Amino acid sequence: MDFSLTEDQQLMVDGFTELMNSEAWEKYFHECDENSEYPERWVKAICDLGFDRILLPEEYDGLGLGWQTLAAAYEALGRAGGPTHVLYQLPGWDTVIREGTEEQKKDILKFVGSGKQMLNYAMTEPSAGSSWDDMSTTYSRKGGKVYLNGHKTFITSSMKVPYLVVMARDADNMGTYTEWFVDMSLPGITKEPLHKLGLRMDSCADIYFDNVELREEDLFGTEGNGFKRGVKDFDLERFEVAMTNYGTAYCAFEDAAKYANQRVQGGEAIARKQLIQLKFADMKVDITNMRNMLYEIAWKADNDQLGRGDCSMAKYYCSHAAARVVDNALQTLAGVGVTGEHRVQRFYRDLRVDRVSGGTDEMMILAAGRGALRDYRS
Repeated sequence: MDFSLTEDQQLMVDGFTELMNSEAWEKYFHECDENSEYPERWVKAICDLGFDRILLPEEYDGLGLGWQTLAAAYEALGRAGGPTHVLYQLPGWDTVIREGTEEQKKDILKFVGSGKQMLNYAMTEPSAGSSWDDMSTTYSRKGGKVYLNGHKTFITSSMKVPYLVVMARDADNMGTYTEWFVDMSLPGITKEPLHKLGLRMDSCADIYFDNVELREEDLFGTEGNGFKRGVKDFDLERFEVAMTNYGTAYCAFEDAAKYANQRVQGGEAIARKQLIQLKFADMKVDITNMRNMLYEIAWKADNDQLGRGDCSMAKYYCSHAAARVVDNALQTLAGVGVTGEHRVQRFYRDLRVDRVSGGTDEMMILAAGRGALRDYRS
């Protein structure tokens, strides 16, 4: 496998790198993190360079590229300190194009290039997380209309997105799981924001639906296919989380390496101390392993060879490996890292949340383990 970039890929990466070097973005990111604000100005800037068109098919004015290009973009932006955790929804056009009606596609595709948040998916409930057996949100039909009732929780981006795809059960047949394309301005919807340990630039909320009136045309995909649709599209999300973890770790590693070569104690740079060198050896191993794993998975996805557990494995491994890197970086930075406003503090908080969001460690282990054993069934 050759993971080197093509000329076109390198030009795109260079564009993102130049953007990140064009101004002191970290002050803006810190303000957005402190105020729990989506960094729309930054997202618009990278969309101007084509970020949200990477996976968008050419017939929809996209670039029609693959996961390897997406990986290179995530790496360049994350290495420079970009909060790539807010970007997960932007490459996910395939779901809407595959499942959406023409009206739904039009509603979402109008956001291409805007940098604005547009759509996310609402499945989790207080009693239904990794298992959906106890999902209580329902839809019922009456007088030619559809009525949605229930409570979703921990829904990412939900304070800002104009649309949510909401999974619900047929009130008359609870074995039927269906998704509905919901305009979040409709009457009967209540949003209550949730404060988070990390990933603060993207909102999270409890969402309540009280007899929200929908049309049959608001059905997303096909009735009863909600569960299968959700499982199918988890891979890209988990890959993006893993790429964010890797980019974050890379940035922390480089921040710490520059500091270690400048910080003098006992008459020499701390980079010459063996205990510090051990930390950097461990960090380099983790960064190298993450990159090799992720680019191999991207290659497999682009060549229709993606395994069932590959992306779960990557999310599980990278969230832990990145946390080790950032912890070592923070220890190297010492007082500089734990006081003031150093961005490694943000990385430290964000990474801990990623072991929960997008699928818990425990579910990633189950998916990766089953995938590893599948090829050896007799």
